[in-house]
Amino acid sequence: MSQYQRLLLMINPALRHSSAINHAAALARASGASLHIAALIPPIKGLSMLEAGNQGKIRKHSLQANRNWLQVQVENLRGRGIEVTMEVAWADDMKQDIIDHVTQMQPDLLIKQIQRESALKRAFFTAFDWYLLRHCPVPVYLVGGSSFLRPRKVVAAVEVSDIESADNELNDLIIKQARSLAMQCNAELHLLYACDISAAYLADFGSFTLAELTKSLRTDLEKSFLRLAGQCGVPSDLRHFIEGHPVRVLSEFAHEHHVDVIVMGKVQSRGVGKLLGSTTEHILYQVPCCVLAV
Repeated sequence: MSQYQRLLLMINPALRHSSAINHAAALARASGASLHIAALIPPIKGLSMLEAGNQGKIRKHSLQANRNWLQVQVENLRGRGIEVTMEVAWADDMKQDIIDHVTQMQPDLLIKQIQRESALKRAFFTAFDWYLLRHCPVPVYLVGGSSFLRPRKVVAAVEVSDIESADNELNDLIIKQARSLAMQCNAELHLLYACDISAAYLADFGSFTLAELTKSLRTDLEKSFLRLAGQCGVPSDLRHFIEGHPVRVLSEFAHEHHVDVIVMGKVQSRGVGKLLGSTTEHILYQVPCCVLAV
């Protein structure tokens, strides 16, 4: 049985060029899941300055126009054998409305187009997708730039620098999601660990030289990674132990190997308590593919 029974796709109908609908449809078809598309319309700028009667007319016209457009998309998907339902509604608080939809519907997966925001804006406000990663109670599939609707290469980005059970449990969840997605889509499953050994990580190890500690720790981490890969049955040519900062490593790997989906944890302890969640958040703006955060 597929891990996905019901998918929820949230779209902004103003972004009609988005490939999110086709990505969601491909996942629904591959998994046999039903798909619900919710088109939330953000507030119209300047509308409050008009008379109440005119406001109502504009809102009604906008609602109907978007409903007509989405109905065409839905009928097309039904013609391809996909079980799909739809709704179009106004959203006063887009972030919270999406979380409310997830809470009420309890889908197996929330799908949404990545909303790219500038570094300046992110410095002062929580990015839209970051908010969803932090608060959404189900896995989030954020559609990036991959032109292939059904994934061909899926990468499970794991963490082996901490032997605490929380990391092991999240690794299991990441690998389970990645393996199931790869099997449903007939894709390659790769396992990757970005080994980032910093001087700060090694600061409290007495009189050993930095070179000695780095080599020893690297060896231990690689053994842990290979043990995890062996337990999961990942072939040797699909295991990737790469030194470097996770954001850089994943970004370069995704570009060089034409990755379609990276599966990561939303929040994961790392060494001295660093959050992999921040890595996942920054990855959204660096990789040319989709990101599945669990």
